[in-house]
Amino acid sequence: MHERVSPEVETLWEEFHHAVNMSSQELRTWLLTEASGEVEFPADPDLNVPELGGRVLQVLSKRKVDLTGDDIETMRQVVGTVSRRLADPPRKGAGDDHWRHALMTLGHDPLKPA
Repeated sequence: MHERVSPEVETLWEEFHHAVNMSSQELRTWLLTEASGEVEFPADPDLNVPELGGRVLQVLSKRKVDLTGDDIETMRQVVGTVSRRLADPPRKGAGDDHWRHALMTLGHDPLKPA
């Protein structure tokens, strides 16, 4: 039996994986670093991981045919947010740490080669 997804989900899957240019391990490491703050890792760092970033990690761990409606909504949100932020970068571009870090929380590192 062949498992299929709709053409819309197929397109969204491609857009999502283009927008999310960090691997799941890179993103997890980044989210845990951000969640820990500058002092130390909390007892359970996953508790402090930004919600959307955590959902991106969940999507990255799935096959297309296993996506839920929530996963599809997460993918739409990430694609839209990354696209908007890249279309309107700050004057310092990727040198603006706040802007870059916000994108990295979604799995997109603007300094990573295409």
